[in-house]
Amino acid sequence: MTETPPAESLRIRRRPRLAEAVVEDLVKSIVTETYPAGTALPPEGMLGEMYGVSRTVIREATMALTEKGLVVSQQGRGTIVRDSSAWGMLDPMILAALFQREDGLVYLDNLSEIRSLLEGAMAAKAAERRTPAAIAELTEQMAKLERLIPHPAAYVHEDVAFHDIVMRISGDKLSKAVIDGVQAEALRNHGYSGKLNVEHVRQTHAAHEAIYEAIVRGDADGASQAMRDHIELSWARRRAARELHR
Repeated sequence: MTETPPAESLRIRRRPRLAEAVVEDLVKSIVTETYPAGTALPPEGMLGEMYGVSRTVIREATMALTEKGLVVSQQGRGTIVRDSSAWGMLDPMILAALFQREDGLVYLDNLSEIRSLLEGAMAAKAAERRTPAAIAELTEQMAKLERLIPHPAAYVHEDVAFHDIVMRISGDKLSKAVIDGVQAEALRNHGYSGKLNVEHVRQTHAAHEAIYEAIVRGDADGASQAMRDHIELSWARRRAARELHR
């Protein structure tokens, strides 16, 4: 059996990582309109020089951009940036770049609206489908959250877990997948998560209690309303704080 030479082995391992790094940078450049819709990306050779990679890596990166709906190859024109209506908006790299745009706040507003609608509906289903085991898990999580009120950073992590439990109880796997995918990138953006203080955490915990109590008593409408109020008011507070410190 012929062994792969060390240098060749390293090249094989590095290529996907190099291509991914190029893709990530080009995605950001396209989404933030360094390369506006309708314009051509630089030729392969020029991109290779810009990123210090081979033409093969650039071709792999271009293929990935095509799969994401960001570009299309046109005979005689090169690799053309497509209109945003063609982009795969739920793609993690595209989402991350959208939140970094100058108008990124618009997309964070959209996320809040999506969460309000989907998580409100899932809270209602959780109230209808609750079981003793589910209530026990949610009760344990509420107790954990209460202990963490004086510690905002730790509370935020368990806050996400609380919402995850409610979504799992609902049984709505598709809506949960949408929320998980979109919110994962938003949570990396400081403009979305904001800087929490203990007072904000107390308000958040009171909202969680309202959701919890409605689910426990099987009040679907109450759980839905409590969840929507929580998401909308919490984002409104974080948004106002963001605007104040701009």
